[in-house]
This record gives sequence, C-alpha cells and structure tokens, in this order.
Amino acid sequence: MADPQVVLGSRVRAALGAAFGADYADTDPVIRPSSFADFQSNAALPLAKRLGKAPRDIAAQIVAHLDIDGIAEPPTVSGPGFVNFKLADAWIAAQALQVGRDPRLGAPVAGHPQTVIVEYSSPNIAKEMHVGHLRTTIVGDAIARVLEFAGHNVIRDNHVGDWGTQFGMLIEYLFEIGEDAPAAQLLRTDPNAFYQSARVKFDSDAGFKERAQRRVVKLQSGDDPATQALWDEMMELSRQYLNDVYGLLGVTLTDDDIRGESFYNDLLPGVVDDLTAKGLAVQSEGALVVFPPGFTGRDGAALPVIIRKRDGGYNYSTTDLATIRYRVDKINCDRAIYVVGSDQTLHFRMVFAVARLAGWLPEDDRFEHAPIGMVQGADGGRLRTRSGDTVKLGDLLTEGIEQARAVLDEIEGMDAATKDAIAQDVGIGAIKYADLSTARDSAYIFDWQKMLALRGNTGPYLQYATARIRSIFRRAGLDPAAILSSAAPRAPIVITARAERDLALQLLGFGSVIEQVADTAEPHRLCGYVFETASLFTTFYEQCPVLKADDAATRTSRLLLCAATLRVLTAGLGLLGVPLPERM
Repeated sequence: MADPQVVLGSRVRAALGAAFGADYADTDPVIRPSSFADFQSNAALPLAKRLGKAPRDIAAQIVAHLDIDGIAEPPTVSGPGFVNFKLADAWIAAQALQVGRDPRLGAPVAGHPQTVIVEYSSPNIAKEMHVGHLRTTIVGDAIARVLEFAGHNVIRDNHVGDWGTQFGMLIEYLFEIGEDAPAAQLLRTDPNAFYQSARVKFDSDAGFKERAQRRVVKLQSGDDPATQALWDEMMELSRQYLNDVYGLLGVTLTDDDIRGESFYNDLLPGVVDDLTAKGLAVQSEGALVVFPPGFTGRDGAALPVIIRKRDGGYNYSTTDLATIRYRVDKINCDRAIYVVGSDQTLHFRMVFAVARLAGWLPEDDRFEHAPIGMVQGADGGRLRTRSGDTVKLGDLLTEGIEQARAVLDEIEGMDAATKDAIAQDVGIGAIKYADLSTARDSAYIFDWQKMLALRGNTGPYLQYATARIRSIFRRAGLDPAAILSSAAPRAPIVITARAERDLALQLLGFGSVIEQVADTAEPHRLCGYVFETASLFTTFYEQCPVLKADDAATRTSRLLLCAATLRVLTAGLGLLGVPLPERM
C-alpha cells in the first residue's frame, strides 16, 4: 500500500538514474496532481539547463526508462516536458482496499520520531475562558492529536496565566472584602465579575494598587502562607472550571498538562543573570533589556525585550525565556509549537531571537509560533455579545448545542430523545469544524447558520456523511469493520464507474495529508481532505447503488469501498476532535 505520489516519485527517480546516471537518481521528481491525468512529473523542466537538453527530450528519456507496469497506463509527454500518469484502475482499487484494512490507513510512522511540545489553550487562572480561547484550544488539540498519530512523542503544555500583577490584585482584593463576603462568592459563580471589581479598585485606588503590588512580591517570594493559600484556592477553582469546559469541547488536555507561569518562577533570576553575564542585557530607562538585532520600531529605534522591569519584577518575556531553557535543557524537546494569537507574533520572534543569541536554543530545534486569527462577529470586529461584552466560551458552547437542537427539529423521522442525544455532538462539532477548517492564521466570521448547515464544508455535513455510511451497513445487517477483515474472505474492490474510481483514489491520500499537517501544524489541510472525501462519497452514493447493485460481486465491492471510506473519515475527524454521532 502506498501513496501514488510516493510510488510515482520513486519510479521517476529510478528512471532518471537509469537515463542520466546515478548523480541524477536523487533529483526531485516534482510529482503533482494534474488536470490532464491523475498526476504529472515536472522534473524535466528544471533539469534542462543542468543536462543541456530540451525538456521534452529529457521527458522522453524518463518515459523510456520508467517501470510502472501494473501501476499506471503508459505515460505520455505533453506541453514543454510534462510526464503524465493515469493510474491503473486495478491498482487504485487494490491500494484503496489495503488502506481500509490497514490500522494506520496508509499513514507511515515518523522515520525519526521527535519530542514535540504543543503549547495551547493557555487561559488566565481565576477568569472565565472567552471566545478568544476557542481557537487556541481546539487548533492546538488537533495539532497534538495529529503529531501523536504520526508517531511523535507529544507533550501537551497548558501554559496558564497564574502569576504576576493580576494575582496580587485578586488576592489583595479578597483579603480586603473577606472570603465570606457576597462579592467573594463571585470567584465561584462569576470569576470575570470578581476580576472586574478588583480591577476597578486597582485602577482607582492608589493605596490599593500599592498594596496589591506588594502582595505580588509576597506571592513570588513564597514566604507568606496566607497569600499562598488563597492562590492555591484560586488554582483549584480554576482547574475544576477548565475540566468542565475541556470536557464539553472534547479536548485532550488534563490537569497534568498544566504548567503555568508560576512553574518557572524559580528560574527567572537565572535567566537575567545569564543574559547579563553574556553581556546581552543592558539598562534602558530603568529596566533591564536585551536588544536582539534586526528589530526596530516605526521610528527606526531598536526594540527591546524587557527581562526585568523598573520595579525589579519579571514579565512574560522573562518567563518565556525560562520556558525555552527548560524545554531544551530538561525536556530535550526537538520542536515546540506555540498555538497563540497572531497578535503575539512579534513577541515570539523577538523572544526566540534572544534565546538563540544567548545560545539557549540550538539552530536545529524548531521553536515556532503557530499564529491564531481572530473570531469575528458579523460586523467584522471581535465577536461580542449584544451588550458589547466579550463572549464567554461556556455560553458559546451552550448556545451551539441549543442551535443544533433547533436544526434537528427540522428533521423528520427522528424522535425527541434521539435529537437530544446527538445535539451536543452536532453543536460542538459544528463549532470546532468551522474553526479548524479555516487556516489558523486567518480570521473568520462566526455564523451559526453557515456552520450548522447540512450542506457544504461544515461539521454537520461531515457527521451526516459518516452516519449515512453507517446506515447502509445497518440496513445490510453488516458490520463495516467485519466486512473489511473477512469479506469473501478477501473479495476485491472492482472499479466500474468514475465515481468509484475518484473515491478510491482519494482514499490513498490520507497518509500524505497526515504528514503535511504534522509538518506544517495546519489542521485546515486535514479538514480540506475529509471534506473532499465526503463530497466524493456523496457523488458515489448518488451514482452507484450499493445495496441494490446489479450483482453480488459489485455489491460486495461497493460495501468494501464504503467501509474503507468510513474508516478514513472517522480517523480524520477523530484527529480533528470532531465528535461523530452514530445517527443523524
């Protein structure tokens, strides 16, 4: 079983070596999908200057030395030197069946497994998650799932905001109003309201602000038990809240994945000392900063990375630098993916630059920012409630389930209990897929009507596609997994129609797209693949009768193709974290 592009690529390389010598056997075969055939090789064009020959002559030599018997029809040359391949139907069918029967669906295990840290979600403790956390949470979770499936050692890291000035403010406010005060109960019922109350006092009362700042010092020093106890209480309340949200979203983060800013507190002085000893840290306007080369503001002045503030405190940059050192020195990670909003792009570029300047980050380690675009309202601005407030993530998810239930009400032949049971899967799946199917660095407009539609590139459409395949097997009284493993006992898939061929060929690309997503950390590529697969299945379903096929062999062949398609769709959507109801 193999990806057609990989198979054709290896055959073209062999032909290049046979035609022009061993030095050419490692040439990029440049295999691409083609509108004139299934695939084409563009290798002849870039070789023209190197060989001193016309591209068409090179292409002719490639064809003369190609061995693709049983894989494709005799190749042809077109245009300035394209080699065109039309795969053999029997080869496509055999490979599609192997994909369906393979536990990994044709996806290879990473040849050189890496330790990869995926930092995602990262909300602030003692505050409710808002819609801005939606994308960092579900995109990061999909990236982690795909990398894990690809064979890498994935470490999920929920770098929560649990330190700094805001906690001095919150703890001091709680001390002043008393833990039994009605306002203190907001920590459990409405933490955002509690935060806003503390913030108002912080901004309006200079004395309180000074006391809150001293409280930060007590917290960071760790020598005040009362302060520590209140911080611990806030952390526990937040963990309970996060587990509820993550459970509803169906993401794989756990308490063990939380490694917040406080975890690195003891490492911060060492960061400053080391940067100072290396001569990289300098005083600027009372603060200690590093000026990484190449970063300037609009006025042309060098931009600093502040590592110690005027008051002697540390900030996000110091923590992020300590985090890099820990991940390289203690975890020995090969790659770190920061799934964080795109507004932090400059911050990460500068922090990574400082880490490399200091020699903490080896050049061959991939530390990368996976920027996340904004979720927009209908007006193109940040998604907000009608009153103008930031949308709470919990409220958004609840509304999604309610909206899905309303859509299901329009479906006839489904009882109320069944609709209630699948509304959560449909609502959550619609939200997640709408987000994941958008390139992660792009903004998108949040539109209930669009994301809950049963047609088009939506979660419900894909959920319905899998439910439709399952319904075929229920009507046949068969188990799709069993037919793949024991059909007749090894009955083949036989291609008799264009729709069958298109669907079977599509299944062969699953492994390739998994490798692409693992490399680029871009889940929307997998969304595009599963949507195209579901669309091709819909065409196949409409044009090729399955249970009412003309003969038993065709019926079995099409059932096998349905079962293989179901496995690919289920695996792909599972890696995206999209729930799949059995019926719709």
